[in-house]
Amino acid sequence: MTNLTDKKCVPCEGGVPPLSHGEAEKLLGELHEWKIREDAKQISKEFTFKNFVEALAFANKVGEIAEEEGHHPDMHVSWGRVGIDLSTHAAHGLSENDFILAAKIDALSP
Repeated sequence: MTNLTDKKCVPCEGGVPPLSHGEAEKLLGELHEWKIREDAKQISKEFTFKNFVEALAFANKVGEIAEEEGHHPDMHVSWGRVGIDLSTHAAHGLSENDFILAAKIDALSP
């Protein structure tokens, strides 16, 4: 089985169905402490840091990976916290891209 961090996000132009709840749950098992929304249309995780500077530095690293992958999360940066929400807007739910990016974000965290 290929590790999610070894994969690349692929462009999603729409017309692609979102993952089923079961498919999303299976991929969620490869991540660390991400939560799936009840309707299986989004995954999220909150990361904590010692201060705002560390949180912002982490958010910037996430931004670099998002640009490399061409898949961008919603991020909420505050003092000592970065919240990340992932979904694939073109699929109106989750795609494998969300889990690939989540795995790469997990690899960044301390």
